[in-house]
Amino acid sequence: MAGKTIVLTGATRGLGRALLHEFTAAGHTVLGCGRSTVDVRDADAVSKWATRVLDSHGPPDLLINNAALMNAPAPLWQVPAAEFDDVIDVNIKGVANVIRAFVPAMVARASGIIVNLSSGWGRSTSPDVAPYCATKYAIEGLTLALAQELPRGMAAIPLNPGVIDTDMLRQAWEDGAASYPKPEAWAKRAAPFILGFSEKDNGRSLSVN
Repeated sequence: MAGKTIVLTGATRGLGRALLHEFTAAGHTVLGCGRSTVDVRDADAVSKWATRVLDSHGPPDLLINNAALMNAPAPLWQVPAAEFDDVIDVNIKGVANVIRAFVPAMVARASGIIVNLSSGWGRSTSPDVAPYCATKYAIEGLTLALAQELPRGMAAIPLNPGVIDTDMLRQAWEDGAASYPKPEAWAKRAAPFILGFSEKDNGRSLSVN
């Protein structure tokens, strides 16, 4: 498989870091960011980052929106407004900021795959994580609508990664998280699965099994 250029948000921890290692080990070029380098909530910062990446590497073959936050588990009416805003701003607005910055160049080239990380909680719900569920349901709808807007040769895919033992899962479910795969083990399955996406997957809600 020829080396791909991959843009990956949330690359400094959890699933993003594990994917980065798998992609680079397979010979692909990963241009990643974490909050300490590029805060996806900041549209101007994302735009400047995209300009640097596009100038140096051209449009990505694969754009993965992975950066996300989880609210501290609580009934919705007990979630502070500032915390709710943070989850919305990263999980939805951050994805839109990255799409706005990178996708025009991909559309102009009429090729490339956009993967927006969804969740099982974007297709079902649980108590005490309503803000997170709301954002992942939004990612499903946003991505499926985007899929209808793309030219031939491209695809947009909402991807449920499954349940993985990450810091985010431990925040929501500390007692049960350890029974699930670690990010490194998950990435060994997820990376080749994602690299296999093509135009035929446009608008399909997929899951890592």
